[in-house]
Amino acid sequence: MNSFDDFNISKQLRFAIDDLGFTDPTPIQDEAFSPILSGKDLIGIAQTGTGKTFAYMLPILQDLKFSKQLNPRVLILVPTRELVLQVVENIESYGQYINVRVLGVYGGTNINTQKQAITQGTDIIVATPGRLYDLAISNALKLKSIKKLVIDEVDVMLDLGFRFQLTNIFELLPDRRQNIMFSATMTDEVALLIDDFFITPKKISIAVSGTPLESIAQSCYAVPNFYTKVNLLTFLLNDSENYSKVLVFTPNKRHADRLFEALTEEFDTEIGVIHSNKTQNYRLRSIKAFNEGKNRVLVTTDVMARGLDLDKVSHVINFDTPRYPENYMHRIGRTGRADQKGYSLLFYTEKEMPSKEAIEALMSYQIPLLEIPSEVEISERLIPEERPREDTDYDHVHSLISKELPPDFQEKKDKNRKINQGGSYRRTIAKKYKKPKTRGDKNYNMRNKKK
Repeated sequence: MNSFDDFNISKQLRFAIDDLGFTDPTPIQDEAFSPILSGKDLIGIAQTGTGKTFAYMLPILQDLKFSKQLNPRVLILVPTRELVLQVVENIESYGQYINVRVLGVYGGTNINTQKQAITQGTDIIVATPGRLYDLAISNALKLKSIKKLVIDEVDVMLDLGFRFQLTNIFELLPDRRQNIMFSATMTDEVALLIDDFFITPKKISIAVSGTPLESIAQSCYAVPNFYTKVNLLTFLLNDSENYSKVLVFTPNKRHADRLFEALTEEFDTEIGVIHSNKTQNYRLRSIKAFNEGKNRVLVTTDVMARGLDLDKVSHVINFDTPRYPENYMHRIGRTGRADQKGYSLLFYTEKEMPSKEAIEALMSYQIPLLEIPSEVEISERLIPEERPREDTDYDHVHSLISKELPPDFQEKKDKNRKINQGGSYRRTIAKKYKKPKTRGDKNYNMRNKKK
């Protein structure tokens, strides 16, 4: 591995590196620097927490010359609003000794305020795909000056349904540009995107998807139901000395709110919750309170599993077992960052056993099983999703309906039993005059003549 001294970077960037306390580059930073600086398209596959943002920003800032032009030259696309703010903050710290303008735009805030900020001019724009496209088609943002496109956490963007917006954004960008893409996983959708829009890219793979980070100690508990999980989590969190900064992942917003309410009585001001239904200001306050240590526990969903730079997380607790094994890797990557020791716990029910086995198969590693402490109460209380469903067999339901319906509903009424005898002509006129319905029925007339 090289050191930053071996990189061809300016003194100003070197000063920023020293201020940030970076000593040696991570593997992804080491391997990505030269290809990006040379202008080649690049695909970087690396686990979260390996320094991807600095890996692409260091060569970009080294190559970015001073300019007074208003339109941006570098576009960075990220999946969430929180990640926009984080990347902007990182770039400002990396470029504190150089003259660089950076602007973040994202949904959920006043678009007119962002339009006004764009008119002031910027060198680098960091954006979520939806808001960037809105600004571009409204002609508030000109993209024809973009020289470098960075797509960070591209697999998350595709999971969130941003492929349509990404494709439209590509159409608005100049053909001659450098494409840089970072992802934690190489899915079929990601590969298809690369084939469609990248030109002979250089591929760097630092950690194969599913490789557990060495700095994270993993364990798991077999737990029968939701409220037993709550009891186990409460028992663990009472050890505040060891569980000093805990990130708890739940499968969805409903479970996150339910768990938050269940824990609030015990931990009150020590706990926060964050998911996509919360307002932008609430989400930012929750992240800030967690990072500053005001909240010891943060309950969240998979939307927050990627990209967020949460400092010194002691434990990641998977309150549920993710359906997609890759999501487990993204979750536990929130701890054990920057060469610090991290801990991950997985709670799984009998129903979640197949998902746990899929995670272990992906990692080629069996997560050590721990016994539930004797002090933890095994609850018999079930949430609606855990309660057995009532018998809805069709025949059973049909028989119940048949028994309950009145006879006149099941049997045809007398008026409905009558056979259709045709219109009034067939019933009366034809009978009276004994002649065919139509004069053109020659066969009928011939038969009558013979008689």
